[in-house]
Amino acid sequence: MRVSRKCSPKFYESHVLPVLNKKHAVQLTKFDYRLSNNLDSDMQKLSCRVNYHALRFTDSILETGKLLVERMRMKSKHFIALHLRTELGAIRKRWKSLHVSNLDRERRNGRCPLTPEEIGLMLRALGFGSDAHLYVASREVYGGEETLAPLKAMFPNLHSKETLASKTELEMFSSFSSRMAALDFIVCDAFVTYNNGNMARILAGRRRYFGHKPTIRPNAKKLNRLFMDRNNMRWEEFASRVRTHQIGFMGEPNEGKPGRGEFNKNPTS
Repeated sequence: MRVSRKCSPKFYESHVLPVLNKKHAVQLTKFDYRLSNNLDSDMQKLSCRVNYHALRFTDSILETGKLLVERMRMKSKHFIALHLRTELGAIRKRWKSLHVSNLDRERRNGRCPLTPEEIGLMLRALGFGSDAHLYVASREVYGGEETLAPLKAMFPNLHSKETLASKTELEMFSSFSSRMAALDFIVCDAFVTYNNGNMARILAGRRRYFGHKPTIRPNAKKLNRLFMDRNNMRWEEFASRVRTHQIGFMGEPNEGKPGRGEFNKNPTS
């Protein structure tokens, strides 16, 4: 049974609950990141249980995802998983409002995601050395391999599911973007830093919900302004300002309060 988020509580009680009791499954469409925080604490906790405890992958996805994690762990006990934006051209086609005349203004206002090179500079400024191992969750980023090159120059140990697994191992997933995303989701549950997309939100919330695993979130508004001026300062000053701007965005336990802000980011336990 498919359920719209616009249904009233009485509708759920009279129509959804009987179906759930009978069939033991209900599909909630477009429900996750649109949830309101204007609910009492019991309802928020129930929403969290649905969001995080009810998530189950098929055996094939789970086994392959765990295999990717094991192969990353063999390379390094600790690694950074990056979830980067897809092609900006594709995004602009979906949201016409992104066709703006003053790109510098939009960038200074933090409305542009960081490029792979800028993510690399941020990580270096935060103290991650060139020997760190990175897992890139999305390979189709800002022009692909050409734009990933500066990031790879800073962090040679750059990995993805395509480099960790053979074509044969990925064959059953490669034609389905959601299945490929599920594999990335499993690997990203190790340690994450990325932009503010929907996958990023639910991953950050899931990590906070299950024992609080840090999630580095780029402070896009301040970092974008800093990157625009980075050629006018020495590296030491740049790195210091990056660390200052990232205070409150490093995934510390006291950064967000449960039930505040976006539901997926700050879940109620």
